[in-house]
Amino acid sequence: MTAAPEALRETMRQWTSGIVVVTTALGDRRAGVTVSSFTSVSLEPPLVLICLQKTILPLQLVRESGIFAASMLREGQADVSAQFAGFTPLPEGADRFYGIETFYAVTGAPVLVDALAWVDCRVHAIYDGGGSDIVVGKVLATAHRPDVLPLAYHNRQYYSLAPSP
Repeated sequence: MTAAPEALRETMRQWTSGIVVVTTALGDRRAGVTVSSFTSVSLEPPLVLICLQKTILPLQLVRESGIFAASMLREGQADVSAQFAGFTPLPEGADRFYGIETFYAVTGAPVLVDALAWVDCRVHAIYDGGGSDIVVGKVLATAHRPDVLPLAYHNRQYYSLAPSP
């Protein structure tokens, strides 16, 4: 016996997480998606993991290009999260990068300029994770802004964090 998918979905909505936009590119094609499944795996070698649904273009491009960047969103970027999640109407022909400023670090994957922090990765391994693939990336470059607070997500709502007294 296993838990029903909807029951698990409802339970996992209780897990508060940061928000990450995963981006990738190959030639003139680029893709990005909002994810909450992101974590550090190892410091030596420097590895992180993301989980991407098997049916989405960003995973296809990550597989083909072998690269991705993960931009951690800061407070005030709920609109960016919604846009990369596909919840924001965009002009015809525009991709999810519409109005979003990016730069390139090492791999050629787009990095969001105004993010809290970012990692630029080459794919280290990909594992089957049921309806998603678990993508482990070797971090080639990274940076962060220690003066900015993260955007948090809990039970389908965004929150700003404040330090505990």
